[in-house]
Amino acid sequence: MTAQTSSPLHGRPIVKGFYEKRTGSVQYVVADPETKRCAIIDPVLDFDPKSGATATIQADELLAHIAREGYTLEWILDTHPHADHFSAAGYLKDKTGVPTAIGEKVVEVQKLWKSLYNWPDTFPTDGSQWDRLFADGERFRIGNLDVEVMFTPGHTLASIAYVVGDAAFIHDTIFMPDSGTARADFPGGSAKALWQSIQRIMALPEEMRLFTGHDYQPGGREAQWESTVGQQRRENKHLVKAKTEEEFVALREARDRELPMPKLILHSLQVNIRGGRLPEPEGNGKRYLKIPLDALDGAPWDE
Repeated sequence: MTAQTSSPLHGRPIVKGFYEKRTGSVQYVVADPETKRCAIIDPVLDFDPKSGATATIQADELLAHIAREGYTLEWILDTHPHADHFSAAGYLKDKTGVPTAIGEKVVEVQKLWKSLYNWPDTFPTDGSQWDRLFADGERFRIGNLDVEVMFTPGHTLASIAYVVGDAAFIHDTIFMPDSGTARADFPGGSAKALWQSIQRIMALPEEMRLFTGHDYQPGGREAQWESTVGQQRRENKHLVKAKTEEEFVALREARDRELPMPKLILHSLQVNIRGGRLPEPEGNGKRYLKIPLDALDGAPWDE
């Protein structure tokens, strides 16, 4: 049985979101205003699938912001192994020496994708690519701010959220109200588990600030990523329509059947289950991605 979130944590962190247009991802710098210590959440490593080029533009922008504000970086955090972009956690770890962390269930994702990629036994599936693996209900600090980890599976089987004072970083569980909720059809995903995770988040105080991991700008509006629990309860288009677990699972699974797989899912998982590190160079000094054919169900042949 998962631990229940305890009473609200004290403090109001300074939150700065950085929108990455290519993948619709939102990265965060979360700082304690008293100590000026901070964490990075869900950093993006730039990747162009057409050319195979990689860059550190996004990650360097995060570091530049931290330097301008006079912050001290304490943590590099991921909420889950992302399916639509590369994590920059490995690059940032090498650049700063700051510890990386993710939820402990990442080991199950590693085992699943190691099999899909047919990697050798020498690839470790023990989470050792990160410095810390968090359990549900575990606490740590960013400066003087307490942080509580919430296990929130459904989108992936390893997803976690970080509750920092009056702010919760809820990754791809819930989007902005006009976008609804996250898909749950990736390997290891579950619409039922997603519903249960959403209920945990909705049980947080009404004024709790919620920061999502993506925004796809429905209707062409400007990118947005901050809401509150109260706003989501009243306005989220999926939660307003589906009042019960049964209704939500039916809605979510029907919607997911219509969605093509993310363009970078087969590219990104082999990087992200390595802690955001690219494959090792081969004999010619070049790095290569491995794309398994016919590994995932469905193909949008009519697109």
